[in-house]
Amino acid sequence: MVGFRWLWWFGLVAATGIGGASGGDVTYDGRSLIIDGQRKLLFSGSIHYPRSTPDMWSSLISKAKLGGLDAIDTYVFWNLHEPQPGQYDFSGRRDIVKFIKEVQSQGLYVCLRIGPFIESEWAYGGLPFWLHDIPNIVFRSDNEPFKIENEYQNVEKAFRDKGPPYVRWAAEMAVGLQTGVPWVMCKQDDAPDPVINACNGQRCGETFVGPNSPNKPAIWTENWTHFYDIYGNITKIRSAEDIAYQVALFMVKMNGSYINYYMPKWGHLQELHAAVKLCSQTLLYGLQTNFSLGARQDVSTQFSTRSRQLAVKLDSPEIWEECDEVIPVFDDTSLRSDLLLEQMNTTKDASDYLWYTASYQQSEDSQSVITVQSRGHVLRAFVNGVLIGAHMERRAAGLQTVSLQENQVLKNLTNYSWGYQVGLLGERLQLYTEEGSNNAQWNKFNSSSQPLKWYKSKFDAPEGTDPVALNLGSMGKGEAWINGQSIGRYWISFLTPDGSPSQIWYHIPRSFLKPTDNLLVLFEEEIGNPLGISVDTVSVTKVCRHVSDSNPPPVASWKRETLNENKDNGRTPKVRLHCPSKTKISKILFASFGSPSGDCNNYALGSCHSTNSRAVVEKACLGKKMCSIPWSDKKFGGDPCPGTPKGLLIEAQCQ
Repeated sequence: MVGFRWLWWFGLVAATGIGGASGGDVTYDGRSLIIDGQRKLLFSGSIHYPRSTPDMWSSLISKAKLGGLDAIDTYVFWNLHEPQPGQYDFSGRRDIVKFIKEVQSQGLYVCLRIGPFIESEWAYGGLPFWLHDIPNIVFRSDNEPFKIENEYQNVEKAFRDKGPPYVRWAAEMAVGLQTGVPWVMCKQDDAPDPVINACNGQRCGETFVGPNSPNKPAIWTENWTHFYDIYGNITKIRSAEDIAYQVALFMVKMNGSYINYYMPKWGHLQELHAAVKLCSQTLLYGLQTNFSLGARQDVSTQFSTRSRQLAVKLDSPEIWEECDEVIPVFDDTSLRSDLLLEQMNTTKDASDYLWYTASYQQSEDSQSVITVQSRGHVLRAFVNGVLIGAHMERRAAGLQTVSLQENQVLKNLTNYSWGYQVGLLGERLQLYTEEGSNNAQWNKFNSSSQPLKWYKSKFDAPEGTDPVALNLGSMGKGEAWINGQSIGRYWISFLTPDGSPSQIWYHIPRSFLKPTDNLLVLFEEEIGNPLGISVDTVSVTKVCRHVSDSNPPPVASWKRETLNENKDNGRTPKVRLHCPSKTKISKILFASFGSPSGDCNNYALGSCHSTNSRAVVEKACLGKKMCSIPWSDKKFGGDPCPGTPKGLLIEAQCQ
């Protein structure tokens, strides 16, 4: 018998080196992690290497560092690296070594969450599907073939007396590896010494029970900046202000010293990180004293508006071709069973699709009704190649029962002779690749009402470096590929309660594109209209900021090296605007020093307004990538309304 003992799941904080160093000694005490003998207050952000392309890694890590992060957190995705037993893949987006070296080259640490059970809103929590076939394996329990976990406390009680011994064994195993760095158990309040128990969630400043030993630091391994979406749900956006408040609360109430954003946000938190680091030594080594700053302290940050611009229209029937997916018949199937087989056991995750076929005789004058119980997301029933109905569920496990009622006589077809086909013929022929597409017979586009169709077209890449997105708002349900690379499954027809799709734009990494003749292939399960598809670009076109006399000055003005610079305006609130790379401020859309009403989402002139506001701002900002205008009566030629609290609101266009 072959035993599979893939052991690790704990979060591991590993110093990959700062400024090219080879590494550091990492320990901890009751206040923080300690690196090379120094307590560290660390902000981290999750960037999962396979969820982006290698050419994106450098930019993502650089932005994280610029936003004030000290570390990058990532899981290890076992099912990507070992899709079959003994067959390993560390190429392309799977190249974790290249990713970690990129983090190291930018002077950041890595929090490596080895897993292999990672959850992470990833298929099977990162476990290879072939584990399912290991004899006597019981997932997430104390049995010899399975010793893997993450966020185990969520399910520990379900395993009764098998749970606690499993946790103790996992801790002993990990510590026994003598890696030289601390181990962390996420959401495991009873993590055995010396493993650190950590919090995951949106409000760990309120919900965390705290370290289970006075010798362990308070660690927040997942600050959920957003909760994952599912089809049919309305997206809920968590504000940056709430995230910042919870971070500050965790640091003050829990003495928190390590916070990882899952996934990272940027602008508003940049000022928070900078402010905390100005007093990090006091926080880590000083005695804590709490005092009130007042009922409310506002922080001013830049508000950016992202816009999508149409780059390529694919609305001409002449540029599209189509190919019908072949509906299999019983006689052509080679896999047979007298039972309804469970879908995942049958497909082994080789495809999302499984055909169940059967053959029966019916007289011409009979009236029949087929009744099906299914746990698949979607079931489509065909009789002699003609669609007769569809069924939708949120679960996914295949057919459960099938019955046929003919002339008031009910026949149970569950224990019947069934033939199976795993996957689609188009998948087997790889119609989504250049070679597979060229070898297939395609027809002219005819906008028929037949489901299960493959479509293909070609387009040139949009000019420039702006991110590219495919607008699939006119389609139904299926999958899209660009030059053989999947950009995701789509389900436009699954509407939210307010009647809109959950998602219509799908990111196309620039590295997937060639300058010309990019192959776009779609498999459409329903009846979509590819003539409504477009290729768009996404860019920040407007930036806005609003400050008042109650806003604190920029954190940078409190640094020692800037205290003596520009004494008049050094520590006053400022509007600081910054356009994206390769763009400049081309127009001032609004400027008011006085009492502008509203905010960057909705603004207007107030009763108090300095008439030279626009002229002052245009002189300071036009044609520049960035500019800074202090909140100052002197800057705007005097006080336009003495005795009235004043603010400065500016919105600019970037081109």
